[in-house]
Amino acid sequence: MEAAFPAIATILALLLYVWAAFNVGRMRGRHNVRAPAVTGPPEFERAFRVHQNTQEQLVLFLPALWLFVMLVSAFWGGAIGLVWVAARVYYAYCYLRDPETRGPGFGVAAACSLILLLAALASAIVNLR
Repeated sequence: MEAAFPAIATILALLLYVWAAFNVGRMRGRHNVRAPAVTGPPEFERAFRVHQNTQEQLVLFLPALWLFVMLVSAFWGGAIGLVWVAARVYYAYCYLRDPETRGPGFGVAAACSLILLLAALASAIVNLR
C-alpha cells in the first residue's frame, strides 16, 4: 500500500501530540497547577508550550503532508513526514530542558512543512490542465 509510509508518519505525529498532552497533565499534578490555569512553575509552562506549539504545527503539517502525498509522492511525503516528527521530538526535548535551545528542532520541522506545502502547490499548478 502506497500510503502506508506517510500514514506511519501521521500516526507518529499524532502520538507525539498525545504524549505532549499527557505530559501537561503530568506536570499539572506534579506542580499542583489546577485547570483551567495555564501558568505556573517554568517546568509546567514549558510542557504547556510544547503541547500548544505541537498542536499549532499539526494544523499546517497534516494537510500539507497529505496534499504532497496525493500530488507529488507518497514515499517522499512519508520520508519528509518522519523528519518532521524527529525534529518535533528534538524540539520538545530541547524546550523542556532549556527553551533557548529549541530553535533547530523548530526550524527543521517548519522547513519540512513548507517543503510539503510548496511542492504540493507547485504540483497542483502544473497539473491544472
